[in-house]
Parts: sequence; structure tokens; C-alpha cells
Amino acid sequence: MRKMIFAMLCLTVSAVLLGGCGGNAASDDGSLEEEESLSVVTTIFPEYDWVKEIVGENADNMELTLLLDNGVDLHSYQPTADDIVRISECDLFIYVGGESDEWVEDALEGSANEDRIVISLLDVLGDSVKEEELVEGMESEEEEEDEEEAEYDEHVWLSLRNAQVLCQYICDQLCEMDESNSELYAANTADYLEKLSELDAQYEDAVSAAARSTLLFGDRFPFRYLVDDYGLDYYAAFAGCSAETEASFETIAFLAGKVDELGLTTVLTLEGSDQDIAETIISTAASEDVQILSMDSM
Repeated sequence: MRKMIFAMLCLTVSAVLLGGCGGNAASDDGSLEEEESLSVVTTIFPEYDWVKEIVGENADNMELTLLLDNGVDLHSYQPTADDIVRISECDLFIYVGGESDEWVEDALEGSANEDRIVISLLDVLGDSVKEEELVEGMESEEEEEDEEEAEYDEHVWLSLRNAQVLCQYICDQLCEMDESNSELYAANTADYLEKLSELDAQYEDAVSAAARSTLLFGDRFPFRYLVDDYGLDYYAAFAGCSAETEASFETIAFLAGKVDELGLTTVLTLEGSDQDIAETIISTAASEDVQILSMDSM
């Protein structure tokens, strides 16, 4: 039903756009005026921030839109009519491309904008995109047990190495779209990639110097790409895209046992978590002085 309502919304917006938009504005003598700035629409904050880093001082001459407000969950987001209009009219649209973005297909089909460039992060990364995995002790969702089609982990932005690939690709597209500023975009991107590379090296050093190599999450786990980059192991209550919020006794007991077995001093949660599961894991474990810390999934 929700998908049907969304499709009807797209059709309505399309009718408005086709009836009220005629491309570039015409001057008094009938000639077309050049558009003064690019319009870029991004779904999540990392994409938005990458574009800002790439365009640098030219950001004031670009209409850059972030669709998901702070705290909005990618997995439950549904666009408004205004969002669909922005996507329909923009020059460049950047989205993740996973299962949570199934609404995008309808939004793009409902637009008559043939010149718009669309970037899917998962498509850019291709074969390096990982299937979502169910590790030992993790809660499984009932509907997933019967699924035959592979479900891919959407959280590609949480790898600094993925970020470098994606930023370079976005830069290349912007340079083609805005040749007059291509040198600026290329220089900004080179500087930013160097910063990402330096941060990647800091992560490598931190992992090498760490006493332990296992993370334990009393929460969803969207950091698959990050831990794989640095050879870390992990246990978690739920997979990264799970809609579950209640952990079974078996999951709590398993994770508490891992805290004791591995001598862990930290149970991790995501930003904004109520930390109930993490607190239950700690109270169930025999280990003392275990703290709760949060990691931000951006």
C-alpha cells in the first residue's frame, strides 16, 4: 500500500512538472538563458559533505540539498512531494542505492529531466559491495530466513577507502558538468583524498596498537565495511539494516558470554541509542567495569 501511494504521488508531481516547467528560462528575445548554478540533491549527510568538500569556495554558487534531516533513519525514510520535485529538477542526484532506496526508482521514472546525472554509491563501488551477513549470536529477522535474493550492506560510506573512490567519482562527474570550475574541483578533491588517506593510516595505527581486535555491539551493526578494512572481528545484536529492536535472551546471553570470554571492557551502541540492550548485556556478564560507548554511523 505504501508503495502504491508513493507511485501515485510521483505521478501527481510529474504532471505538475510537465505542465509548469519548460527547461531553461527564455529571455525577451526568445533565446535560452544559461542556468547560473548547478543543482545537486543528496540523500544522506556523507554525500552532502563530500560535495561540499569537492566544490569548496564554489559552494555559494551551487544549490546543494540534503534530503534526510539530522536523526532521520535511512531505512524508514519516505520522500515528500517537495523532495520529489527537487529530485526531478536537479542536475545531479546522489543516493546510496540499497534496499532502503527502492523509492528512488519511482521518483526517477516520474521525471522528464533527461539531462540529470544520477549517482548510486553501490553502483559505483560495484563488486566491492558486500552482502549483509548474519554472524554468530546475532538476531535474525523472520522474513530474512525465507529470502533467496542477496541483500547488500548499504553502509558503504563508513569505509574511508570507499569514501575515496566515491569522492573521486563525484568529482569527475562535477568536472564534466561544470568545466569552468573543473580545476578547482580537482584540486579540492586531491586535498580531501589526502586527508582521508591520512585518517585511514591513523585507523591502521590504532588497530595495530590495540590490545583487542573484536568489537561488540549491543545494537544494530552498520560498520561491516570499516571492520573489514582493518581486519577486526565483531559481534552484534542485529545486522545493520535490521528493523528489530528487542533482543532475545539467547542473544543477550551470547553477547554477555563474549564480553567475559574476550575480556572486553566496552560494549558499543549507535548514536541516539537508548542503550537498554547494552546495559542488559553488561548486567548479565560477570566482568566488571564494562562501559558503554557510542559510534556514529553518520
